[in-house]
Amino acid sequence: MERGPESLAEILSRLFVQRGWGRRQEQARLEQAWSDVAGPEIAAATRVASFRRGILEIEVGHAALMHELVGFHKRRLLGELQAALTGVTIKDLRFRSGANITGPTVAGPTIRPRGRSTDG
Repeated sequence: MERGPESLAEILSRLFVQRGWGRRQEQARLEQAWSDVAGPEIAAATRVASFRRGILEIEVGHAALMHELVGFHKRRLLGELQAALTGVTIKDLRFRSGANITGPTVAGPTIRPRGRSTDG
């Protein structure tokens, strides 16, 4: 049984699957969205580790930053990622320690006690 010529869309679709370009493009899209949402300082100390079953896993280079992200920023970051990545279902955002991440140290605000003066 002879088939007619294949459409360009079919050929390109098969080529993308064979070469893994679709996954790489999706990974790049996730990385760009994370960088945009997290901001330059946090993005420099983190990286997108994986995306499986709707869970985006972020590798964090510093324990203090991981604690801050989980405790104070997770909901906001998840909401902004969900808004930025149309067509991608992100159900949860998880953070894990990653020793191989290099980047600037992210420092929090300096807290100084009130009411005491060191000027004699």
